[in-house]
Amino acid sequence: WLSSTGAHLAECVPEKPKRSALNQLTRTLLRKYDCGVRPVHNWTSTTTVYIDLILQSVLDVVRLCCTGTYLLCCFQVWTDEFLVWDPDEFDGINEISLSKSLVSFRKSPPIPYVYVNSSGSVKNYRPIQAVLACSLEMYAFPFDKQNCSLTFRSWLHSVKEIDLALWRSAEAIASDKREFMNDGEWELLSIPSQYWQIRQDDTDYAHIQFNVLIRRRPLLYVVGLLIPSIFLMLVDVISFYLPLNSGTRIAFKISILLGYTVFRVNLTDELPVTAVRTPLIGVFFAVCMALLMLSLTKSILVVKLLHHSEKEVKQMSVSACLLDKYGSAGHGFTESLQDAPSGLEWLLGELASLRQALSQEDGESAAQAEWLALCSKLDRLLFRLYLLVLAVYAGTLLLLWASWSFN
Repeated sequence: WLSSTGAHLAECVPEKPKRSALNQLTRTLLRKYDCGVRPVHNWTSTTTVYIDLILQSVLDVVRLCCTGTYLLCCFQVWTDEFLVWDPDEFDGINEISLSKSLVSFRKSPPIPYVYVNSSGSVKNYRPIQAVLACSLEMYAFPFDKQNCSLTFRSWLHSVKEIDLALWRSAEAIASDKREFMNDGEWELLSIPSQYWQIRQDDTDYAHIQFNVLIRRRPLLYVVGLLIPSIFLMLVDVISFYLPLNSGTRIAFKISILLGYTVFRVNLTDELPVTAVRTPLIGVFFAVCMALLMLSLTKSILVVKLLHHSEKEVKQMSVSACLLDKYGSAGHGFTESLQDAPSGLEWLLGELASLRQALSQEDGESAAQAEWLALCSKLDRLLFRLYLLVLAVYAGTLLLLWASWSFN
């Protein structure tokens, strides 16, 4: 009776659920796993870490501190000899994901897992926002190219313990633009890479450096900075066609100079700040200001010459002269009419004086016309010299920008 009752009770007790193969595999791998030990059975073996890099976006390039903020996807692969299993013993499982904190000392990023396959290959995907050191070259701004570097190395383990290598070929990494968001201010040119070993204290350490080569899209700065300046310079050139003796040319040129000064002050924050070399665009603005000053000085000189001659031009017209003479001598004229012969002689004398005054005024008008023609010729000569200087300056600046942009 006891035996039959015990059998009956055994049949009534539910069986303990069997752990899944994935659970058993994870427990087996991590039972005695120590993430603080280099993952090799033989300490003389070298652990090779394969690195891959994909650039996704250029967030910002800071001109003052020579740094660039980038959104990257870093891919690392290495072999962990302690994370190896036979797939046949665990329902054919070939790859699992493990918490990154269990196999690495690093603080877990947004993706807190690594992928491990049965041969011990560990794959670590790390989307990171990195601040890279850049050798900023602002000379050709806004047609500039920048080079920012990202270096991977082991500060503790020598190359005999941890070595570095590229997961893909250097050519494939350099030309990979699949995930780059190509709609911002910067255009990705390439990402060349370089491997080398540096020797310190008789020990070699492995390095891999990625150089992110980017080029600025200049359209925004051309429309906002260069084109307004060019328009103001063209208006200044057109102002030379204003009449020389109209008196409005100098006032118009002063207005252009003041407007350009205000425009230049408002765009100070848009220009790069560097203490090494003056950017070409800074030279462009400074020379434009100097040319406007030269244009104004040239116009002032010509106008000054126009109003300077050996004989001063009469301030009063012929009618004003007659009014001044006969208005004060009206009483004498009335008395002279009382004696006809004497009045006739007086009238003939006054007509002769009037003829002489008209002849003198005609001579002065002719002299003034000749002086005006001479000043106009000088104005055209200086205008052509100004155009020559402006053309040489614009051509030189364009050649410098073009040569820097295509290098």
